[in-house]
Amino acid sequence: MISFVLGVEDLADTWFAVSPLHEAVVALRVLRAPGLFPLHARWRADVLRRLDPADARLLAALVGDALTLPDFLTPRPVSAAPTLEEELAAVRATPPEIVRRDLAAAHAPAPLPPALRAVTAPGDAPVAELLEELVALLRRYWETALAPLWPRMRLVLEADVTYRARQLATGGPHRLFTELHPHLRWRDDGVLDIARMIGRHRVQAAGRGLRLVPSLFAHQPAPPVSAEEPPSLAYPGRGAATLWEPAPPTGAPALAALLGAPRTTLLRMLADPLPTVELARRLGVTPSAVSQHLRVLHAAGLVTRARDGRHVLYRRSPLGDRLAAGDDGP
Repeated sequence: MISFVLGVEDLADTWFAVSPLHEAVVALRVLRAPGLFPLHARWRADVLRRLDPADARLLAALVGDALTLPDFLTPRPVSAAPTLEEELAAVRATPPEIVRRDLAAAHAPAPLPPALRAVTAPGDAPVAELLEELVALLRRYWETALAPLWPRMRLVLEADVTYRARQLATGGPHRLFTELHPHLRWRDDGVLDIARMIGRHRVQAAGRGLRLVPSLFAHQPAPPVSAEEPPSLAYPGRGAATLWEPAPPTGAPALAALLGAPRTTLLRMLADPLPTVELARRLGVTPSAVSQHLRVLHAAGLVTRARDGRHVLYRRSPLGDRLAAGDDGP
């Protein structure tokens, strides 16, 4: 078990980040262990078909036998929406001793794979060369595997952040962490326990706060491997299946007769907050067409809306929930 000890100051400095590099690196587990990720089987097959075989081998070498990953490849986000280039710059700036520590920890107790053993040579030059190679590799991998999907992924991840932030606001850390994943347990003494971890250590946040990073490729919570890293936690985000699903069915004939088929479909899609562009993507129509229907649904009191950064998120109202469920009320 890994535990984070969080004081009041740390809880006040707990926030979410949507990280492109975290998502890319966590997705390496899908390439290494497809049996754990059947949802992403078609994505994996497509990526392996397009990746250079030498790149695929080096990427696989970064993942330990227990699916552990080197911490330096997932630097702690310093903003809520870091860019890939900002995060790759942080990887390139990793001190050599940290690179050696993290690679050894990810593969322990096994030795490093041959592709990574250069870092054990004397001096810092081999580590610097490997870092440059890895930065270039991760950029190529990103462009091949995730860049085409990232606009959709980012919207799903942002919707998850909005949902989790509402949990934190309405139920405090106990509700947030209890519902985040079954492996997490929030204790009244300010300790967050993460069960079923390979590591066995306790990290004092000591004013450094906590970073929470949703991932559509994570299958369980993933804190840093090293006890020396400040508290951060990648966790399985909601809505991973929506990346691959077709547009939902129209819905019940009676509701469609009342609202029309397009508005009925939108109402059924809005069980969770979604922005206009994501709704348009799933339906295969223009955002302007969706906006017209959303205005009508909002005016009728069937959906609510709230701004979240650059996006306006729509969600069913209580009345919309009742209509979508076929509940006519008392």
